Amino acid sequence: MKHLLAAADLSPEEIRFLLNAAKKMAPALKREKEAGRSASLPILTGKTIVNLFFENSTRTRMSFDVAIRQLGAGAMNFAASTSSVTKGETLIDTAKNIEAMGPHAIVVRHSSAGSPHFLSKNVSVPVINAGDGFHEHPTQGLLDLYTMEEKLGTVAGKRVVIMGDIAHSRVARSNIHLLRKMGASVAVCAPPTLLPPSPETLGVDYAYRPEELLGDADVVMCLRIQLERQNRMQIPSLSEYSAFWGLSLERAALLKPGCIILHPGPVNRGVELDTEVADGPRSVILDQVFNGVLVRMAVLATLVDRPKLEKWLATNGNG
Repeated sequence: MKHLLAAADLSPEEIRFLLNAAKKMAPALKREKEAGRSASLPILTGKTIVNLFFENSTRTRMSFDVAIRQLGAGAMNFAASTSSVTKGETLIDTAKNIEAMGPHAIVVRHSSAGSPHFLSKNVSVPVINAGDGFHEHPTQGLLDLYTMEEKLGTVAGKRVVIMGDIAHSRVARSNIHLLRKMGASVAVCAPPTLLPPSPETLGVDYAYRPEELLGDADVVMCLRIQLERQNRMQIPSLSEYSAFWGLSLERAALLKPGCIILHPGPVNRGVELDTEVADGPRSVILDQVFNGVLVRMAVLATLVDRPKLEKWLATNGNG
């Protein structure tokens, strides 16, 4: 692995390495969190990572920032709204100028699908895709997979139902790639306007009503409606979406014991899921947030200094 551009590019062996590395980092990170300290695993001491974000973000940007600092590296945070992009500077010129400052990796989020791939061909340091258009969001997919296995033991043979705006969701695409590679069965559910054409080509089952899928689910992932990626409203109203496709308390009652509920955030309460469900005992949404730091630490350490990571894992990786 020189870059992490798409979940579709990862082999099952690479996925398992990243998840195992994150799992072995967990005890150290939890100890340092409880003690109020940072730099719990100084694997990347002296390195600098750039967070190159052309889209707004809360969880992903802050998660990468925390991961960088926990690894002992320095973070350079870029925001398009306060940069020379507002003066007409191109993506490649921005990246080339940042590369000239000597960072060791670039984390990029951009509204155009394929931007991280383009960037990786024009810079000499590792590039990590933090979300590109509605193409992919591989670290979100990895942290979702990590959370599922943390709660269920393995996703092999499990049934994962993804509900919401599948057509415009990069999270859905990354999850589908990863889950199928690791042996899970995946189904998607949305109104017809929010499903991609011929959804069966994704290798998943699909339905237009949640009630057809919820009873067999081991995992339910709810997704928000990506209004910013739509050129027109594709549902009659948010209230109608909630009434027919939202995960309400009544629909959650259809789930079998042990089924868990995920959401990559931000959550629109009362639309894709009710507050009582989001905060209920099945919800692992906040676990996803914590696990996001772990998984991004594993990704950064693997790409920037894998030999040092493997040495750390060999000597400290038992908790």
